Amino acid sequence: MTTLYIVLGVIALVIIWVIGVYNGLVRLNNRTKEGWSDIDVQLKRRHDLIPNLVNSVKGYMTHERELLENITKARAGAMTAQESGNMAEMGKLENQLGGMLGKLQIAVEAYPDLKANQNVGQLMDELSDTENKIQASRRFYNGMVRDFNTKLETFPTNTIAGMLKFTKYNFFEIEDKSERENVTVQL
Repeated sequence: MTTLYIVLGVIALVIIWVIGVYNGLVRLNNRTKEGWSDIDVQLKRRHDLIPNLVNSVKGYMTHERELLENITKARAGAMTAQESGNMAEMGKLENQLGGMLGKLQIAVEAYPDLKANQNVGQLMDELSDTENKIQASRRFYNGMVRDFNTKLETFPTNTIAGMLKFTKYNFFEIEDKSERENVTVQL
């Protein structure tokens, strides 16, 4: 009889442990999804700001029309990737769009009248704020991906995670190596 209680106790502890592992994985999985959702919200905000900024700047910037057209095209591509849910493609296109927006900010600095325009100034401030929020969201997401992937890969959680079909997430990374280079400022 004592042996039966010991076996039942061990089985109960194993079941409680499996439930704890499962709940921990679900919690980290949901926080990782929340992190991605935060990125998604900020990218939507950026996508909504871009047409207003482009329209405000268009009249002043005749020489940079190609840059404005490329920003519009990049925005459309990023929105399509966002709607499709392809995280890798979306990351690549959003990084390209971010680079172009940086060039736009530099171009705006070259036009004193444009720089003084209140609407453009407010839109640039909003865009800068949004870019900061995107970076913070990416850091949060990557932190959650790190925690989730670490939990998936450590023993003994990895055995339970494999049986329950949990899979790793990819980090949000810069794919274009030129974006890692220092910016050259010429005065």
